[in-house]
Amino acid sequence: MSTYDYDVIVVGTGPGGEGAAMKACKEGKKVAIIEKYKEVGGGCTHWGTIPSKALRQAVQRVIQFNRNRWFKEACGGRLHLTFPQLLSSATDVIKKQVDMRDGFYERNNLDLLYGTASFVDENTMQVKPNAGGKVKKITAKVFVLAPGSHPYRPDDVDFNHHNVFDSDTILDLDFTPRSITIYGAGVIGSEYASIFQGLGVKVNLINTHSTLLAFLDEEIVHALSHDMRNQGVVIRSSEEYDSIIPDDKSVVTQLVSGKKIKTDIFLWANGRTGNFDDLALDKVGITPNSRGQINVNENYQVEGKEHIYAVGDFIGYPSLASAAYDQGRFAATHIVDGFCDATLVKDIPTGIYTNPEISSVGYTEKELTEQKVPYETGYSRFDSLARAQISGETQGLLKIIFHSETLQILGVHCFGDQAAEIIHIGQAIMSQKGEANTLLYFTNTTFNYPTMAEAYRVAALNGLNRLDNH
Repeated sequence: MSTYDYDVIVVGTGPGGEGAAMKACKEGKKVAIIEKYKEVGGGCTHWGTIPSKALRQAVQRVIQFNRNRWFKEACGGRLHLTFPQLLSSATDVIKKQVDMRDGFYERNNLDLLYGTASFVDENTMQVKPNAGGKVKKITAKVFVLAPGSHPYRPDDVDFNHHNVFDSDTILDLDFTPRSITIYGAGVIGSEYASIFQGLGVKVNLINTHSTLLAFLDEEIVHALSHDMRNQGVVIRSSEEYDSIIPDDKSVVTQLVSGKKIKTDIFLWANGRTGNFDDLALDKVGITPNSRGQINVNENYQVEGKEHIYAVGDFIGYPSLASAAYDQGRFAATHIVDGFCDATLVKDIPTGIYTNPEISSVGYTEKELTEQKVPYETGYSRFDSLARAQISGETQGLLKIIFHSETLQILGVHCFGDQAAEIIHIGQAIMSQKGEANTLLYFTNTTFNYPTMAEAYRVAALNGLNRLDNH
C-alpha cells in the first residue's frame, strides 16, 4: 500500500495541469489538482486566450455590421458598443468553459483543492485555503507543476493607478477610453491594438523592436503593419519608455527618444514571468531563471528532480495553450509508463487574433534564405475568392512556400479572416511523408466551392506558374 496520499499532485488547472491530471487519472492514478484562483481554467480561461479572443470576436462582429450598408439602413445607423458591453460576451464564454471543466474533474473523481500550493519537502505540499482556514498538508510520489505565468511588471510603473493596466487587469476596465498607449507590440499588444481600434479608440502602439512580430514572415508582418496604420493605429518602433506618469485623467508616456504621448489609459503588454513565488521551490532545491521559468528535460522532468515535472508557460517556449495541454499529457504518460514516445509536433501553428487575424506554420522566407534552401512561393489574394466576396472579408492573402525542386511544402502563411482555421489544412499536408506533402496535393484536389479553403488551390497554381516562368 502506498505511503503517499496521492500518486500525483498537479498544481494549476490551466491547459497543462488539466492535460496531466486527466491523463494520469484515466490511467488509474490517484490524483489531486490544486487551483489558487476561485475557479478552474487557469490564466488561459480567465485572463488570456479566452477573454481576449472573445473580445476580438465581438469587435469583429461590430465592424462587420458597420461595414454593411443594408444592416445600417435597417437599424437606423452604425452600431456602437462600449468596452464593458463587449466584456459581457467574454464573461459568458468564460462561465461555459469553467462549467465544462468543473464537470471533467467531477466525473473523473479527481480531488480538486482550492488554495495556494507550496512545497514543504521533496514529497509534501501544503495547501493554504483561499478564504482562510486550516492549512492542509498532502503527500505524493510525483508532482506536475503547471502554475502558468503573469504579466511582467517593472517596478517603476504604477500598476495600482486606475488608468494603468496590464493584460490581466485590462479586463477590469469599466469604460471606453478615447485613447490608449499600448507598450509592447508582441502578440498580446498587437491583439489589443486591434480590439481597441475596432472600438474607435485612438491607439498608440509602442514597439520596442524594429518590426512587429519579427518571428513571422516579413510579407505578412508588412501586411499587418500596413492594415493597422490604415485603420488609424500609430505604430512607434524601436522605442523604449523613460517614464510612465499617470494622473487623474490621463497617462503620459515619456520615451527615451524624447517623445511624449498622452492618452486616457496605458496598457503594459511587454513580457510575462512564471508564477513561482508561492511554490517555495527552494524547499526542493529548484531555482527559476530570470523569467521565472524552470528548465526541464525531454520528458518534462525538472533537471535534477526526476519526480517533479513542469509544463506550460512555466517552462517557456512555445507558451501556447494548445502545446501546454499536450505537454501535460506527455508528462503524465511518462509518469504512468516510464516513457513517452509522443512529442510536440515539429511545425506548431501560430495564431494571432488581430483584425484580420494571422496564422503561420513552417519556415519563413528569411529562414530558408539563410539556410540556402531553394524555394518558390505561391499566392492567393482573398479579394479574388468568391467566398471572401460573399462574406465581405476580402482583406488578406494565403502564401505557400515550397521547395522549387521537390515541390515539398515548407511553410504556409495566412493573413485575413479565419486565418487560424485555414492554416490547419496546410499543417495537415506538411505532416505527410513523401509525395503526399507537395504542392501537387492542392492542384489535384477538388475543394468545395465557394470556400476559403479554395485559396490553397489558387496559391498552388500560382506557385507552379512561377516555376514555369523561370
